[in-house]
Amino acid sequence: MRDKDYIAVVQCDIVRQRCSGYYCEKAFSERADGFVAYPKDKAVRILYMTCGGCCGRGVQRRLTHLARKLKKHEGIDRDRIVVQLSSCITKDNYHSPRCQFVDYMKEIIARAGMECREDTHISPRAEERRKAGVYGKRPAKRARRALKGQ
Repeated sequence: MRDKDYIAVVQCDIVRQRCSGYYCEKAFSERADGFVAYPKDKAVRILYMTCGGCCGRGVQRRLTHLARKLKKHEGIDRDRIVVQLSSCITKDNYHSPRCQFVDYMKEIIARAGMECREDTHISPRAEERRKAGVYGKRPAKRARRALKGQ
């Protein structure tokens, strides 16, 4: 990842309403989890944005705008930008199941001429739950209450 100057992290629009992105930023700062491939000794700029909501089509507008501004003001070409899809999009987790539009977003990113990578913060607890098959087995607490008539 030495050839990259800029990372655009795309977060789920729905999850972003309740998540500050703290753990994703921490993983980047420590070059851990989904950011382990980035060298610690190279300064890389990072920008956080949402997908724009389901179906993720907003990613195209935001990324092309970013690419134009980076080229115009800083001379950074698209091939120096990497798009990192956050774990709330790429994995089943506490917030939500894996995004059903992740492959569509990857296609949009590829058409925009940018590299795409998956995952940001990888929670050890969520990894255990994924391996145990916990996610997807039962509806969320609120949904269970609704099913019970509470």
